[in-house]
Amino acid sequence: MQNPFSQRAASLAGPATDIQPVIPADDNDLSVFGLSIYVEIGGTVMFDTIAGETRTVEMTDFSILPVGVRRVRATGTTATGIHVLVLA
Repeated sequence: MQNPFSQRAASLAGPATDIQPVIPADDNDLSVFGLSIYVEIGGTVMFDTIAGETRTVEMTDFSILPVGVRRVRATGTTATGIHVLVLA
């Protein structure tokens, strides 16, 4: 099967090229900044944006929040199955 993305340049407009699981941590940025946050089991997500702001949002099961994220914090986060969509 031919890869329809092979000639396409990576773009912040999408699509993401990969998805990575997140282990929330208060002191460490993600190894790759995310284009969006994906949550399997809803709850509160506290995170730092790529703009440097700390935000807290409620997310439902199987939802995507299209915001650039540099860190998902352990403190204040109750959602589980968190992933970030990335450009690899």
